[in-house]
Amino acid sequence: MRPVLRAPRSPRRAAFAAIAALLATVAVGCAPQPEEDASGSASASGSGASCTKGELSTRTSGKLTIATDEPAYEPWFRDDDPKNGQGFESAVAYAVAKELGYAEADVVWQSVPFNKAFAPGAKNFDFDINQVSISDERKKAVDFSSGYYDVRQAVVALKGSAAAKATNIADLRKLHLGAQVGTTSLDYIDDVVKPTQDAAAYAKNDQAKSALKNGQIDAIVVDLPTAFYITSAEVTDAKIVGQFENQGGTPEQFGLVLDKGSALTSCVTTAVDALREDGTLAKIEQEWLSDAVDAPVLK
Repeated sequence: MRPVLRAPRSPRRAAFAAIAALLATVAVGCAPQPEEDASGSASASGSGASCTKGELSTRTSGKLTIATDEPAYEPWFRDDDPKNGQGFESAVAYAVAKELGYAEADVVWQSVPFNKAFAPGAKNFDFDINQVSISDERKKAVDFSSGYYDVRQAVVALKGSAAAKATNIADLRKLHLGAQVGTTSLDYIDDVVKPTQDAAAYAKNDQAKSALKNGQIDAIVVDLPTAFYITSAEVTDAKIVGQFENQGGTPEQFGLVLDKGSALTSCVTTAVDALREDGTLAKIEQEWLSDAVDAPVLK
């Protein structure tokens, strides 16, 4: 095949080409960039991303992989089985899946320890639901959806103990308190109570409950719904001493955890927002958390 000979470009044509290239570069630089949403991640709006099932960038095409810890505690789950749709967080997870266009049969559950869910690094789930509070520190490593539940922290102690008689934060300072490691419950002990002795940190809530029953600590701090379940079903000789006010007046919220920079973040947030706006989240809360309504406020 003979080589095709091209005529040399004229100086005028070369100048026009250079100007066109410069204008194209400026146009790209001035184009609107993805905005950061409430979860601290870039929104997909304007980026061409789609929230349509089949077009979602999930780990497995046509499936939605959801993670939580093992065991899965009540009242967030029932019978340590996230797949049954019972318990507040199981019901929320399936409601989000439905909003995204996934049937129950399309949901795949994955077991992930609490701390690993929001630790830096790639994730083996599309989103995690496990009473993970949204915080600026955690946003450095992962994305969050908008909040699906406003929560307060509470103190649980054995009935008749000195800790059970506490009426304010000052009364708690002289006590030996415990909580699960990596939780906002532990943060409340360190930052709000500021006890005279270091808090006991446990890998699982079960270990904290055992320490309370065995007298190794005076009280534990957990979220309020968990406190109600512990005192009504697991440690029936315990009582809720009280709950803490939200720090800075801003409600602590649980959010769904996603990989940092996940293409799903905006879609999952949109789904959670829709469930809040149409009353679905409130109905699920009423069904599964209606007993956890009140406790004395510790100041």
